[in-house]
Amino acid sequence: MQLPEQPVAGQPDPVMDRAREIAAAVNEVLAEKPTSYRDPTPLPAVGPTPPVQQPGQPAMSQWATDASGVLKAVSVASLPIGVGVWLVGQVDPLTLGIILGSPVAVALAVARLVVKVKDANQAAQPVTNHFHGTVHQDTRTVTSTTRGVIANTRNSN
Repeated sequence: MQLPEQPVAGQPDPVMDRAREIAAAVNEVLAEKPTSYRDPTPLPAVGPTPPVQQPGQPAMSQWATDASGVLKAVSVASLPIGVGVWLVGQVDPLTLGIILGSPVAVALAVARLVVKVKDANQAAQPVTNHFHGTVHQDTRTVTSTTRGVIANTRNSN
């Protein structure tokens, strides 16, 4: 390994020059400079620009807004009726009967299944617990309250 050359007296030292440049750059960065500016002049209350229609639903009376909502709801509700009328005209009657009858058949099957399950539950023997020894029954009621955006639950006895 070769040692760096020693500066000759009266000659500028390149290492010290570079160190001074770095120190000056650090001092410039650390110097306090304003990072924001607030304009103190007050804003005009009313400007010379006329109002512009904003995007979205146009401004109208409350009655017109309510009527518009009703018309939208009725138009959405009429869509299934129109599809049904179109379907009747386009589809074979047997196919239409299968399409419209299958939900009814499924509903009847589910209803019969529910009745069978209820009968099976009523016919089953009631469950009884047999304990041998000392039994402690806790009859406290716990009330829970959760509030806030970040849920914080507090339980009280």
